Amino acid sequence: MFGSFFIGLSGMNAYSNGLRQVSNNITNLNSAGYRASSLGFNDLYRGGSTSISYSGLGNGDGVQLSGSRLDFTQGELRQTQRDLDLAVEGNGFLVLEDGGQLYYARTGSFEVDDSGYIVLSGTDYKLTVLNDQGQPETVTIDAHRTSAPQATTTIQFSDNLSSTATEFSLSDIRVFNDSGASDDWTVNFARDADTNDEWTVTVTNSAGEEIGSQTLRFNAGLIDPETTELQFSDSEGRSVNFDFSENVTSFSSGEVSTLRAADVDGFGVGEITRIGVNEVGNFEIAYSNEQVTDLGAVTLADFRNPQDLEQRGSGIFTYENASGREFYSSESDQVGGILSGRIEASNVDLSREFGDLILVQRGYQASSQIVSVSNDMIQQLFGIRGQG
Repeated sequence: MFGSFFIGLSGMNAYSNGLRQVSNNITNLNSAGYRASSLGFNDLYRGGSTSISYSGLGNGDGVQLSGSRLDFTQGELRQTQRDLDLAVEGNGFLVLEDGGQLYYARTGSFEVDDSGYIVLSGTDYKLTVLNDQGQPETVTIDAHRTSAPQATTTIQFSDNLSSTATEFSLSDIRVFNDSGASDDWTVNFARDADTNDEWTVTVTNSAGEEIGSQTLRFNAGLIDPETTELQFSDSEGRSVNFDFSENVTSFSSGEVSTLRAADVDGFGVGEITRIGVNEVGNFEIAYSNEQVTDLGAVTLADFRNPQDLEQRGSGIFTYENASGREFYSSESDQVGGILSGRIEASNVDLSREFGDLILVQRGYQASSQIVSVSNDMIQQLFGIRGQG
């Protein structure tokens, strides 16, 4: 009877702890990156025999809550409006660093801290990228807050300059000097009515001042090799080569010319317009001058046995083993890909949790009934009086 009493108590204790686990799963239904833990119970068995025994029957000692297993199935990937909201589509984990210790997360909302590091919002956990040795290292944007200017050196022209027209103009061609200062140039093409294959090219700046004038010639509609490149320089340090060497013709097309500045190099100073992860999983910064700086591939970790991970708060995991872990970029088939502007939701299956909740409740009721009956029998035993 006393043994039954304590067996019943073990059930009440196990199901009470089970309720705690189910409650934790349910209440974290909307916690980003949360991994549900499965509910299970183990029997306790002592073996041996007692003074009161029956042949062929063992001696059970009750029940206990088994060690929980984390469910690592993919949660729903929800779209957000932030480039630094990151999620992993696959089985990899983002690798974070704080104080020399590595941490792991399936998803996270990141931000730039005062030192320029990319950190998990509200924490000091820094996002890492792979270095040249394939190991995770933290990344900072402090050295990349602006994009240095580059002077314009070449304007590549393309298409047809009508041989039957006598003039044509291209305006608002923006060029830059070494300091990033820009000016809009206008290029005028003019020819005499009796000279079909020779054009005068005149360049003026935004103030209408002439920068220079040179001759452009064609032979039977094709560019004369001696005039494929014309050089123009202004007083502000801009020296630009006009390149007519590819795909430039001069055939009759009425008054319509399709000649265009197909490619103009150079750009001004750029300010940051976007910080995020591109389609191949590399961390990059985009600037207002249309330039992009690549800071490396975001680190993804793969674990031989994910059950060795220990779940902490805020969707963070730790891993204490010295082996069984590898680092990859998202281009590897081992770990899946990184999505920017996504947050992975909790993978809690609410219907399963409600089913477990009923099982826990019934188990607790049954175990409490064992305690109640055992107590009644003990009271009955104490009520027995000897007869003389």
